[in-house]
Amino acid sequence: MLEKIYDPQDIERHIYDEWERSGAFKCGLKPEAQPFTIMIPPPNVTGSLHVGHAFDNTIQDILTRFERMRGRDVLWQPGTDHAGIAAQMVVERQLLDRHEPSRHKLGRDAFVERVWAWKRQSGDMIIDQLRRLGASCDWSRQRFTMDEGFARAVREAFVTLYKQKLIDKDKRLVNWDPKFRTAISDIEVKQIETKGHLWHFKYPLKNAPDRFMTVATTRPETMLGDTAIAVHPDDPRYADLIGREAILPLVGREIPIVADAYADPKQGSGAVKITPAHDFNDFEVGRRHGLPIINIFDEKACLTLCKNKDFLSHSPAGEPLETTLELDGLDRFEARDQLVMRMEQEGLLAGIEDHEMTVPYGERSHVVIEPYLTEQWYVDAARLAGPAIAAVESGETTFVPESWRKTYFEWMRNIQPWCISRQLWWGHRIPAWYGPDGEIFVERSEEEALASARRHYGRPVTLDQDEDVLDTWFSSALWPFATLGWPDRTRELKRHYKTDVLVTGFDILFFWVARMMMMGLHFMNEVPFHTVYLHGLVRDERGRKMSKSKGNGVNPLEMIETYGADALRFTIAVMAAQGRDIKISPQRVAGYRNFATKLWNTARFCQMHGCFCPSDFDPSTVSQTLNRWIVGRVNHTIKTVSQALEQYRFNDAANLLYRFTWNVFCDWYLELIKLPLNGDRETVKREMRATAGWAFDRILMVLHPFMPFVTEALWARSGEVESRREAALILVSWPQAEDFNDPQAEAEIGWVTRFLTQVRSLRSEMNIPAGAKLACFVADANPETGALINHWRAEMCRLARLSDIMLSSESPSGAVQSVLDEATISLPITGVVDLSRERKRLEKEIEKLDKKIEKMQSKLNNKEFLSRAPEYIVSEQRENKLSAELVRTKFTAALERINRIL
Repeated sequence: MLEKIYDPQDIERHIYDEWERSGAFKCGLKPEAQPFTIMIPPPNVTGSLHVGHAFDNTIQDILTRFERMRGRDVLWQPGTDHAGIAAQMVVERQLLDRHEPSRHKLGRDAFVERVWAWKRQSGDMIIDQLRRLGASCDWSRQRFTMDEGFARAVREAFVTLYKQKLIDKDKRLVNWDPKFRTAISDIEVKQIETKGHLWHFKYPLKNAPDRFMTVATTRPETMLGDTAIAVHPDDPRYADLIGREAILPLVGREIPIVADAYADPKQGSGAVKITPAHDFNDFEVGRRHGLPIINIFDEKACLTLCKNKDFLSHSPAGEPLETTLELDGLDRFEARDQLVMRMEQEGLLAGIEDHEMTVPYGERSHVVIEPYLTEQWYVDAARLAGPAIAAVESGETTFVPESWRKTYFEWMRNIQPWCISRQLWWGHRIPAWYGPDGEIFVERSEEEALASARRHYGRPVTLDQDEDVLDTWFSSALWPFATLGWPDRTRELKRHYKTDVLVTGFDILFFWVARMMMMGLHFMNEVPFHTVYLHGLVRDERGRKMSKSKGNGVNPLEMIETYGADALRFTIAVMAAQGRDIKISPQRVAGYRNFATKLWNTARFCQMHGCFCPSDFDPSTVSQTLNRWIVGRVNHTIKTVSQALEQYRFNDAANLLYRFTWNVFCDWYLELIKLPLNGDRETVKREMRATAGWAFDRILMVLHPFMPFVTEALWARSGEVESRREAALILVSWPQAEDFNDPQAEAEIGWVTRFLTQVRSLRSEMNIPAGAKLACFVADANPETGALINHWRAEMCRLARLSDIMLSSESPSGAVQSVLDEATISLPITGVVDLSRERKRLEKEIEKLDKKIEKMQSKLNNKEFLSRAPEYIVSEQRENKLSAELVRTKFTAALERINRIL
C-alpha cells in the first residue's frame, strides 16, 4: 500500500538514479525506429539553474518523453558552452579572492590550465541541476564546446570559411568593454534607461568667427574625434553652409559640413557632430562621405592623444592643441568634465539640459560600453544569410509562433558583418599565424601553418599565432552537427541531422538560431532543424521581470526542494502559451504540488478498492453506462493531448490533463462509482475496478512527460500486484486513442454532472450550510429526465447533500430555483437560511464591489495612469476589475433569487 503522505523528496532522486542506471535515456535503443532529435541549448559552464533554464528544459523534456513513448529513437543531445568571458571572469575573481597571482602574472598557458582545472571541478554543476529537474538527456553523449572533437570542428569551420573568403580581418566599430578590454556581442550589452544631460556646444565657422553651428551631444568626451558636422540636405537653415567648414573647438581641426539624411531637422538644432570612431551611426556617415576616422580612446577608455598619430595628423599646430594634449590619459568621464569646463571658459557652451537616454552597459562588467574602432575578424554574414532566408521562406524550417518569421527576415535581410574575435585567453584560439612581414597563414594546425609559410617565403620562418579567441556564438553555431561528430561523416550525423525541433528563447533568435541556420546550411547543405519553438520570458506573477534588486525572483532549485520537480514542471507547462511570457510564483507551484498529491491519493483509492487493469482487459466491451462514458472521455483526452503536443500547445495539453484528471476522473467518475463498488453486484464491481484501473493507467501515461517522477512512482506500485511492472513508465508506449464514443452514455452522465453542478452552485450562492441536507424538487421533467433521476437518485443525493429528489408538477414556495434543460430545480431554503439577513449581506457585498469597480474603472479611464504606470500594473488593474465584476454577477443572481422568495 502506498504511504499516506506524498513526499516528492523521498521518490524523485531515487527514481532518476534508476532511470539513468537502466539506460532509459540513451538513443539507439530502437535502431529500426524513426529518429527524433533535439539539441539542448548548451547552458554556460559557469551557470546554475535559473527559472529560464527550468522553463526551456521542461518543454524539451516533455517533447523528449512524449516522442520516446511514441516509439521514436530519441536523442536529446546535452552539453555545455565554455562561456568565454564568464568563465575567465570566474577564475580571475577566484585568483583575486585567494590572493594568488593575476592572470597576467601567471601567463596565458598557466591561466588557461587554471580555467580547465576549475571546469573539471565545478563546470558540471548545472548538469546535475538539470538532472534534478528530471531532464532525460542522453548523458552518455554529453559534449562541451571546447572538448577535443568540438575544437577540431571549430578549426575546420574557421579555416574553410577563410579559404572561401567568407572570413577576413577588418577595422570597424565594435561593442567594447573597457573593463575586460574585449569586444563583446550585442546580447552581452544591456540597454539601461538613464537620466543624463544634453550639452549644446557652439562650433565656429571657418572664416566667419562671429557665426556658429550649434550641436548637441550626450558624450562631450568624444568631441575630440569629430571629423564633420552633418545637416539634412533639405534643411533650409543650412543650405548655404553645406560644403563649408567649421572649426573644432579646443583642437582647431577644420571639419566639413556635410549633407546627410541621418541628421534630423526636428531634433535639436538639426546639426549633428559626426565622430566616426565612437558612434555606430556616425561610422556609417563617415564611410558615406569619406571622412577621417580618429580614435581618441585606448582599450581602457582613457583619452590617448600625445602619441595618437591619427589625432595629431588631423590637428593644426598651435596653442589649442597643446592645451588639449594635457587631457591625455584621463578617464573618459573625467575628460568629459574637463571638456565641458573648457568649452564654458571659451564661451562655447550654449546650454545644458536634463536628458533621459538609453546607455549601453556590459552585462557582466557593469561598465558603460564604448563603440570602439579596432581590427577584428569578421564573417561575411550577408552571403551566408541568403540560403537561411530562403529555407524559412520555403517552409523548410518553420517558426512557432509563426509571427517570429517577420522578425527573422527583417534582421537577416539587413545583417551586418559578424565580429567573431574576442580579446580573451579562454576560448578557441583563432587558427591564424603571422609571418615576419605580417602575412597571415590560416590553417588547421601550427604545423600546417609553418609548412604554408615555408612555401610562401621559400625558407623556414618563425610564426606568431593570433592572440584572440573566437566568439562563443561562433562555436555554438556548429552545435547541431559538431556534437554528432562533424567534420567526420559519422553514423550519428547521418541518422540524427537534421534535428527535429529547437526549443529556445526568442531573445537569442539572432545570436544563435540564425547563426545555426547559416552554418548548418553552409556545411551540411541542410537546415539544422525543421521547427524552431521560440518561447517567451519568465516573469513574476505580476508580469514584472525577475531581478535580485526587486526581490521577486523564483529560484527553481528552492521550488524543487519545497514542492517537488513535478509541481514546478507542471506549472511551467500550464503557463507555456505560444507567444506569451509566463507568470510564475511560488503560490502557483504550491497549487500544482496539490495536484501531485491528488494523484497520489487517487492511486491510494484505487489500491484500497482493488482497481487495477487486468492484462486481458478490453475497454470497448464494458457495459455499464458510467464505464462507457469514462472510456470515451479517456480516448478523447489522449487524442486531444497528443494533437496539442504535436502542435507545441503545451499549455492546452497540460490544462486539459489537469481538468480531466481532477474534475472528470476524480470528482465525477470515482465519486459516482463509490456506491456500486460497495454494492453486492460482483459483475458490476469487477467491471468498475478494471475500468477505473485502466483509466488511471492512461492518466499516468499521458501525464508522464509533464510529471515524470510521481507518475513513474505510481506506475510501479499501482499494478495488479505489488511487485514492479515489467517496464518502467518512461519506456511504456504512448496510449492509442481508440475510436470509441457512446453518445447515449455521454448524454446521460453529462446530465447527471450538470445537475450536480447546478445544485452545488445554488448551495454556494445561497450560503447554505454544508451539513444541511435539503429536499430537491424537479418540476416539468420529461419522462427521460424522470428516468435519469430515478436511476441516479442515490448517487446524486450523496454528492449534492440532498435528503431526496422528487419529481413534481410545480415548484414549492420558499425555494431557490435553477433551470436545467426543460426542468426546473428547486431547493426549499426557508428555515435553513435567514433570508433577510442573507439579503442584507449580499446587498452590502454588492455595494462594496460597486465602489471597488468604479474606482478601478476610473483609473483605467485615466490617460495619465495608462501612460505612466508599468504594464504589469495596468494589466493587474484590468484583471482585478474583471474578477470583481464576475463576483458581483454571482452575488446579484443570488440576491434576485432571494427577492423572488421574499
